[in-house]
Amino acid sequence: MPTPTGPFNLATTYLKLRTDSLVDPLPVTPEFWQRLMSGALGDFKNERLVTMISFDASWPVAEMHPKGDEIVCLVSGRVTMVLETDGREQLAELGEPGAYVIVPKGTWHTARTSEPCRMFFITPGEGTEHRKIA
Repeated sequence: MPTPTGPFNLATTYLKLRTDSLVDPLPVTPEFWQRLMSGALGDFKNERLVTMISFDASWPVAEMHPKGDEIVCLVSGRVTMVLETDGREQLAELGEPGAYVIVPKGTWHTARTSEPCRMFFITPGEGTEHRKIA
């Protein structure tokens, strides 16, 4: 069966960019993140997850992608991306739509903000790790 063509909204239907250059739309349900973490949506080996996420507070966790670089792009608002390099914080201020950072493979990172933000992510999902921020 062919993949539906849309229209979609990236805030409610994420994308899985597959290794065969095809795209799977992934509806965002209340169980989405649990299903993703459990492997129910695949292992994301050499694949990317494309999302657009809104938030209005700093992330309570840091994350790290061991299998590839992540692209993080500001759509609206203002945010500081915090990348941990050699035990030190590197801050990247994103203050205008279209500003982005490339988070290198294996780099722990988080976002800090105190205002509503919307961000676009292209994430190498395989093996992603999370840790609570102290």
